[in-house]
Amino acid sequence: MANNLIHLALTEDIGTGDVTSNACVPADRRATGVFLAREQLVLAGTEVLAEIYDDLELNHCDGDALAANTVIATVQGTARDFLKYERTALNFLQRLSGVATLARQFAEAVAHTNCQILDTRKTTPGFRQLEKSAAACGGVTNHRMGLYDAILIKNNHISAAGGVTEAITAARTSAMPIEIEVRTESELDEALAANADHLLLDNLTPEEAKQWIAKINKRAKVELSGGITLDTVAAYAETGADFVSVGAITHSARAVDISFKLDLA
Repeated sequence: MANNLIHLALTEDIGTGDVTSNACVPADRRATGVFLAREQLVLAGTEVLAEIYDDLELNHCDGDALAANTVIATVQGTARDFLKYERTALNFLQRLSGVATLARQFAEAVAHTNCQILDTRKTTPGFRQLEKSAAACGGVTNHRMGLYDAILIKNNHISAAGGVTEAITAARTSAMPIEIEVRTESELDEALAANADHLLLDNLTPEEAKQWIAKINKRAKVELSGGITLDTVAAYAETGADFVSVGAITHSARAVDISFKLDLA
């Protein structure tokens, strides 16, 4: 999947050819290229560099915390190729390292608790495998990859199934662990009575979450979600929740500052 995505990105950018480089740069001119972290970051996406460049020397691995002005990798080849691939390579590296960097910040914010940070399916279409890999490099736990590998009954499933008990009872036929979102205390009571394995509590305050978790009393795993930020995640983790899920790790991560410098060989 990643290979297909890289090919698509290169085709999108290069099209019928890099007319600027072809016009200005001799075809046989050799060069050295350096990828440089321009700010503090957590590295991710080096697998993309390995797919694009034949002669690649990596100085660091995915998951490494890098200081500003750290050389990430060096490549050897023709100047035309480097100019042709530069923007695509940086787009991947900056985006994925941004995801890993934000993930690390969330993981560190709850390191004093027993709570794990989960990512979500709120990913860039087509980038899910790469973005979830980057999130894991940052130190968070991957939630389900898609609709096919875990059961998560949300509010619209409950409505469509006819209720909490009906949804859980029907889902039991799958033999998979069952996670269900509950929105009210009555739904919480019903889910516990139906022996749900994993409860998703959405849009509660930390104080409300603490009260609900005390009521659950370890009868099910508890996940909190809903607008949780770096400023508030520690308070949610300290409620006794097993998990906090954060969509922002993949849908709102900032592309970090990485540059590519070409020098003639």
